[in-house]
Amino acid sequence: MATSIVPASVHGPLLVCEEGLSVWGGVNPATGEIVDAHHPQHGRSLAGQVVMMPTSRGSCTGSGVLLGLAFAGTAPRALFFREGEDILTLGALVAGRLFGHAIAVLRLTAAEYDTLARETDAEITPAHLKAGGHVWPLDPAGSADALELTEGDLAFLAGDYGPAAQLAMEIITTMATAQGAPRLTDVSRVHIDGCIYASPAFLTFARAMADKGGRVRVPTTMNAISVDHANWRAQGVDAAFGAPAAQLADAYVEMGARPSFTCAPYLLADRPTAGEDIAWAESNAVIYANSVLGARTVKHADFMDLCIALTGRTAQVGVYLERNRAPRRIIDVVRPAGADDAFWPMLGWLVGQAAPDRTPLIRGLEYTAPSEDDLKALCAAYGTTSASPMLHVAGITPEADLAPTPEADHVTIGPRDFARLWREFNLGDEQVDLVALGSPHFSAAECAAFAQLMDGTHVDAKVTTIVTLGRGTLGEIAANGVKDRLEAAGVKIIPDLCWCSISEPVFPPQTKVLMTNSGKYAHYAPGLSNRTVRFGSLAQCAESTRTGLAPATPPAWIATAQT
Repeated sequence: MATSIVPASVHGPLLVCEEGLSVWGGVNPATGEIVDAHHPQHGRSLAGQVVMMPTSRGSCTGSGVLLGLAFAGTAPRALFFREGEDILTLGALVAGRLFGHAIAVLRLTAAEYDTLARETDAEITPAHLKAGGHVWPLDPAGSADALELTEGDLAFLAGDYGPAAQLAMEIITTMATAQGAPRLTDVSRVHIDGCIYASPAFLTFARAMADKGGRVRVPTTMNAISVDHANWRAQGVDAAFGAPAAQLADAYVEMGARPSFTCAPYLLADRPTAGEDIAWAESNAVIYANSVLGARTVKHADFMDLCIALTGRTAQVGVYLERNRAPRRIIDVVRPAGADDAFWPMLGWLVGQAAPDRTPLIRGLEYTAPSEDDLKALCAAYGTTSASPMLHVAGITPEADLAPTPEADHVTIGPRDFARLWREFNLGDEQVDLVALGSPHFSAAECAAFAQLMDGTHVDAKVTTIVTLGRGTLGEIAANGVKDRLEAAGVKIIPDLCWCSISEPVFPPQTKVLMTNSGKYAHYAPGLSNRTVRFGSLAQCAESTRTGLAPATPPAWIATAQT
C-alpha cells in the first residue's frame, strides 16, 4: 500500500524521472530546472510538479537544496519514490516542520508506481492519493510506539538539553520512524556537509539552530565550504555571496564543529576504523568510509548531520546493520589493457550506473594494486550515479568476502563501456582554459605527483590551473616543499572550498572548456559551471596545463577499446 512519509495536501502535474536525480548539482537552485547533462529529463523543471523517481542519488546536499527551492517558490509540490529515500525526504520534512512550506513525500509499491506513471496529474491529501480514475488510501509511515527509545533519548525530547537538541531529536525520531528503525544507536563522530552555501536556506537553518543554543556532543568535522574563508575578499568574491557563505561556516564552528573544511575527511590524521559507527554526510566520504575503511554510516542528508552531532544518536538502519552491507549485484570488470589512472574514476561512474540502487561487488581486479587515491576517485565517481552508500572490490576492500544476497545478479563492464564514457566525458573543444584538480580534495600524495609532473615546466599563459585541498593537506605540503614546487610552476592552490562549491571569480569567468581528472567533477561540471569538459589522467592534465590543449586523440587503451 502507498505510504505517506511527509503528509501534505497538494496537487499538480506529474513529472516522471526515468532515473534518480541528485538535486544538488543536478537542479538549478533558483529555477528548479534539471541541469544534469547526463539525466534523461535534462531541461525539465521540478517547480510546481508532482515528481516521480525511483529514488534520489548523488549529493547529501540535496536536502538543503530542496529547502532552498521551497524558499524560492520553485520546489516540487510532492515527491513520489519507489525505493527507500532519505535525503529529499528530510528536506521536505524540515521545509514543512520548521518553515511552513508543504512538500508531500510518498513511497509507492512498484505496481502503484507503474500505474501512476501513466497518468498526467495527481492529488494528494494526508489520507489518499488520486490520479485519473485511481484512488489509493495512504498509510502513515511506521508507528512512533515501535521505536525503542532510551532514557537519554527521552530526555532530549523533553528538552533537558535545550531547544536545539530537542528539535534535533524530534527530527531524528521522525525520520527513524519513517525508516522503520527499531532503535537509535550511538555514533563516535560526525562530518557536516550542510556548511556548503548552496542557497540562503542553509544559513537560515544553521543560524536558527545556533541561536537555539545548539552545541555538538561528539567530535565533528566540516566539509569544504563555499569560499576560501581567510581570502575570499582578496579574491574578489562578491560580499553578497562571500559574507553569508563565511557566516554559514562560522555558525557551525560556533556550535563546536572543527573547521577542517575538507570534502575528504578520511585524509585527516584521525580517521575512522573498521566497524566504527559514525555519521558522515558528503557522498564521496560516506562511500569511502564504508567501502575502504570498513566504518559504518548511512548517507546522511544535510541538516540530519547537525541533528546527529547535537545528540550523538542516529537511526539504526541501512548499512549500520551488517546484513545490509552484503552485495546485491556482482559486476565482472574486464580492464582494458594498458589502462592508466583515469581507469578508476571511470570505473566508479560505470559501476554506479550499473548498480544505481544497490551495493555491488566488483570482480576481476584482484591482480591490481590501487592506491588510496585510486580508491578515492572510484568512490567519488560512484556516488554521482548510484544512491548506494558503499561498494566492494574483490581482493581489495575489507568486506569484499561478504556473501552476496541470494537474489544477487550479474553484470559485465568491458572496454567498450569505458570507450563510451570517454566520449561522454570529452565533449569540450580542444582548447583548454582551466585545469581543475581536487574533486574530492587532493591528498598530499596527489599534490606531490602533480608537482613531479610539473617540475621544470610552467602553466601556459592562457591556462589557469587550480588545486583545491583541505587545510591539513595544505600544511603538509607547505612543510615538505611541494607547495613551493607547485607554485613555482604557476599552479594555484586554494584551501577550504572544492570544485563542487566553487563560484566566480575564483572559478575563472573567461573559462569555456575545463580539463579534470575527476570523474565526479566531469559528471557535475557541465551543470554546475555551464562549461564543457575534457577528462583525462593526471599526466594528461599536466600536459594540458603546459600546452593549453586537450589530447587530440584518446589514450591508446581507450582507442583500442573503440575498435
